[in-house]
Amino acid sequence: MVRPNLRLEKSLMREGNLIVLGCDEVGRGALGGPVSVGVLAVDANVRRVPPGLADSKLLTPARRDRLAPKVRNWALDFAIGHASATEIDAYGIMRGLRLAGQRALTQLSVRPDIVILDGNHDWLSARPEQADLFAAEPPWPHVVVPPVITRIKGDMTCAAVAGASVLAKTTRDALMVEMADRFPQYAWHENKGYASPEHMSELERNGPCSEHRQSWRLPLAAADAELQAAYSPACAEESREEIA
Repeated sequence: MVRPNLRLEKSLMREGNLIVLGCDEVGRGALGGPVSVGVLAVDANVRRVPPGLADSKLLTPARRDRLAPKVRNWALDFAIGHASATEIDAYGIMRGLRLAGQRALTQLSVRPDIVILDGNHDWLSARPEQADLFAAEPPWPHVVVPPVITRIKGDMTCAAVAGASVLAKTTRDALMVEMADRFPQYAWHENKGYASPEHMSELERNGPCSEHRQSWRLPLAAADAELQAAYSPACAEESREEIA
């Protein structure tokens, strides 16, 4: 298993960035529940990486739960932000990610100088040419987003990003377990809103609930044959990765 390290974070600090923030999202490919964004700050006083830290998708739920308090104690600061299924329906998944990420930023007690964002696309900060996409709605938090650099597989190589991933995953999983008490038929305590066979079968039988992303191409009840379709194929691979 690849182990995250602090090489990139330390390199950015040597360039004058006193506080480096790792950022990662979970729930992007789920059919129900929120999308959640974790942010985790480190500075020059950061101690060695917590033993066992890895990309959250590579860890079992039990290992993530044991690791999360160690990550919280290790970090200079951290926060988790969410955007609900209703907000994803209203504004789209990319704006939902941005909303969740900026909500996380507003919770920090420190001011980061730079952000390492997992992936190859900066969905956290709006560029000038995107101003029309990020207009009045939703009400964006009043936060200045630091400069962002993207890093493919950052959750596998950068300790701050991996830590943010673990905290976001454990937090969102706990929310989905709570939601499962209200909607037990979808087995969210097990699949966390992803496209497991049991989840898909229940959607086909009875359709979505209020915590599903209604704007997505979810399987509907059999009576709605004309509208019946599988969820977006673009999310299938991510769903398989995160449900593992």
